[in-house]
Amino acid sequence: MGSPLTVGIIGVGKISEQYFASLPQLPGLKLVAVADIDAARTKQVADEQDVRALTVDELLADDSIDSVINLTIPAAHVEVGMKALAAGKHVFAEKPLGLDPEEALPMLDLAAEKGLRVGSAPDTVLGTGIQTARQVLDAGLIGDPVAAQVHWSAPGHERWHPSPLFYYQPGGGPLFDMAPYYLTSLVTLFGPITRVSGLATRSTRERHVWTGPLEGTPIPVDIDTHVSALIEHASGVTTTLTVSFEVWATRSPLFEVYGTKGTLAVPDPNRFSDAVEVSTIDEPEFHEVPVSAGYEDAGRGYGLADMARAIETDRPHRASGQLAYHVLEAMDAILRSSAEKRIVDLESTVDRPEPVPFEATPDSW
Repeated sequence: MGSPLTVGIIGVGKISEQYFASLPQLPGLKLVAVADIDAARTKQVADEQDVRALTVDELLADDSIDSVINLTIPAAHVEVGMKALAAGKHVFAEKPLGLDPEEALPMLDLAAEKGLRVGSAPDTVLGTGIQTARQVLDAGLIGDPVAAQVHWSAPGHERWHPSPLFYYQPGGGPLFDMAPYYLTSLVTLFGPITRVSGLATRSTRERHVWTGPLEGTPIPVDIDTHVSALIEHASGVTTTLTVSFEVWATRSPLFEVYGTKGTLAVPDPNRFSDAVEVSTIDEPEFHEVPVSAGYEDAGRGYGLADMARAIETDRPHRASGQLAYHVLEAMDAILRSSAEKRIVDLESTVDRPEPVPFEATPDSW
């Protein structure tokens, strides 16, 4: 292993806490600075993490910083990413990659032009949960996969997030905030998506912030809050997907894959390491399978660590900008399908990412 990739984080809101918890475990990365439009918050977090507090412009101009983790709101992902690339820095961003494919594509083009890397969440798919599920599929334990079914729902993020208004603006909602976990997992399991058919709607429910200093603040809703889609993969597998901010309770949240010899219960892709279960012709009762792949005890930031190792070993990184772009196009196509009442073919494709061996960290092999 060579010198660690130096890291600056832009945006120190709620999600940054999970990155700060993981980064000390990753010898291939070294956090050196943080920045945010809230100067007081920047100083507080910098002191807590024992790193430098900078303005956004100062961080981007600092030649000692190799890479930027972009944790700004979705509407700023591309703007900040483009500035970081222009400053010669690799970029790893929270999802979604951008608000739409047209906005995001120039960022990938600029990275290619400058010989830099772009990565994107969710990197949860690199943990033992999704990677073990993939290994089960690849080993043929449930035969040939035929179809998958995904359902995720909640009443809305305003019940727990202290500043949730952006979740109800373009780039948010159940589709752009939660579906990336499932769509990225589906591409990891079955390969690229070829076409989609979608339906999207929203209720008339009035929403407000439930907790924190903004408690009681009304939330304008400018996105669809209940989205369903039929998805076809190039491999022939089809998926039924539903994501919703309209469900107060459900008995059946699920992510299941149906094969010719059994059923695979895929763990929550918003987490890294939940158990994988299968039911087969020979063993019809659902039972856990041993962990067999993925980064052990992983957390947010492992995607950037995998990217740093890929830079060092000159291989493609797994949580790539190309994968995130393909997922972004799929989400955009689902909304266009709903609005235009037609099936939409995707223009992009992406290689199925390489599997992750069962490893402690990206730096251990």
